[in-house]
Amino acid sequence: MRKYVIGGALGASCLAAASAWATNGDQMIGVTAVQWGMAGAVVASPQDAGTVLTNPAGLTNLGIEEVRTDLGFGFLNPKRQANGFESDSELYLMPGGAVAFNVNDRLYFGMGMGGLSGMGVDFADVSPMPGTQAIVTTKQFYKIAPGFGYRVNDRLSLGAALNFDYQSLAMSTPAFQLPQNQVFGWGVSAGLTYKLTDRLQLGAAWISEQEMGDFKWNTQTGRFEMQMNAPRQLAVGLAFQPNPGLLVEFDVKRIYFGDVLDRVDLEGPSGTSTLNFGWEDQTVYAVGIQKTVNAKTTVRAGFNYGESPIGPEDVANNIGSLAVVEKHVSLGATRRLGQKVYGSLSYMHAFNNEVKSNTAPLQVIELEQNILNLQVTYKY
Repeated sequence: MRKYVIGGALGASCLAAASAWATNGDQMIGVTAVQWGMAGAVVASPQDAGTVLTNPAGLTNLGIEEVRTDLGFGFLNPKRQANGFESDSELYLMPGGAVAFNVNDRLYFGMGMGGLSGMGVDFADVSPMPGTQAIVTTKQFYKIAPGFGYRVNDRLSLGAALNFDYQSLAMSTPAFQLPQNQVFGWGVSAGLTYKLTDRLQLGAAWISEQEMGDFKWNTQTGRFEMQMNAPRQLAVGLAFQPNPGLLVEFDVKRIYFGDVLDRVDLEGPSGTSTLNFGWEDQTVYAVGIQKTVNAKTTVRAGFNYGESPIGPEDVANNIGSLAVVEKHVSLGATRRLGQKVYGSLSYMHAFNNEVKSNTAPLQVIELEQNILNLQVTYKY
């Protein structure tokens, strides 16, 4: 079978296939409003049942007597431009949540679910190439993760989860029309928390590369096939609690985009082409602060930074894949609404960032985001 590498304009149009972007590259910073409020710094001191998706060991740190549920939804408002043209799709829904329960004093089970990456673009044109070049894409990645946390002793907890994945993708470009289709996949995750002192706690989590099935599209011009896995991740965090009402956490996360979004093969009627995305691994730094104001109210703030995985040399091949935001700030709060019910709210802003190509034809992609999340918690 003939194999060749696509670059330049064709690569740019194909790149709409990878139109997944959210915050840290194409990965969401959080699942619940509490996690968003901490800017994703939740590996060392997990705050809710959503930890089964980020660090399963954290299930033992939640003070659950019987059961805890954390359910919510969010809205993502991305503002995107490619060569000065604005995308018409501006609002996306992000449902998510988790439940956990106490088996005994050491063992906890939980299950979480949520959209962890995705999006798309809706460009009427993406000049500077001659002619109209409309690009419309959608991509969604959804994960369901049943898992457990086990308290080994007063200092160490371990946890693990299975990852059942669902991914859908559609793309309409000048090169081809591929309708909405979906695949399933799987992976695993594991983590630990370790209490260094009464005020200092270490956390670490690992998520394997998510092995996805092959997309298969039957079109008027023939059959296309492509596999797009989700990247493995490694995170380490340190949480400091100077007093019972104040928590400060700092996390570092490595997302291995280079393994899955550097190059992706697309098999078509004419042979195999390579979508030369060129994404590089990303290191993310996140700091979150949580303050208990009184018996009913807790507030949060955070900052998250990750250098764009798309460099100037790859702008032309990512014209429809605008995962370039780097700096994020977050605010959040939780209010006790009853004896066992809590409500949480968070807002995050990702500052505008643009990346200009360093090769002709010169092109520019840019992105900023606003993310609002709501969450209801029942804890007993």
